[in-house]
Amino acid sequence: MISEPSRHCAVELQALPSRIGQVRRIISAQLRYWHLDPLIDHAALGVTELLTNVHRHAQPDKSCTVEIELLLDRLTVSVHDHDPRLPTICDADSSATSGRGLAMIAAVSESWGVRPSDGAGKVIWFTLPAPSFTTVLPPLPVYGSTTDGPFPSDIAGLVEPTAAGARGRSAVVG
Repeated sequence: MISEPSRHCAVELQALPSRIGQVRRIISAQLRYWHLDPLIDHAALGVTELLTNVHRHAQPDKSCTVEIELLLDRLTVSVHDHDPRLPTICDADSSATSGRGLAMIAAVSESWGVRPSDGAGKVIWFTLPAPSFTTVLPPLPVYGSTTDGPFPSDIAGLVEPTAAGARGRSAVVG
């Protein structure tokens, strides 16, 4: 079985309003680089909400680390801060201007949670289902008709047919 490698990106920052937009752009660019464009909106929304919570509530400081990790078919986005207090979900109505961040994350993500950090603080995370590489990569051309042999004539001399080649190709992106 061929498995895709894990991909990981981490950004350390002070959760200040000016930095939140920068991190959202970094996360968007990284997901584009990994060819995960369909996940950009939900990941950027979740990161924005989590960083806003760090900015508003975290004590004793606003420093944090944002991480994204792609492992097979799952993107995990997490924010680690130094405040050990665990968040609570507020019962905010639809007209509220704050207090709905975790509820929005729950609505757009596959799963989410909070755990104490190994050191000080906590980690809040959420997951998004990632498209498989078979849906990201263009399909392979189908060769092997009885008229042209296993490969088209223009590449027949350049490619050795092997058992691995018959099963598919692999690509390393990023």
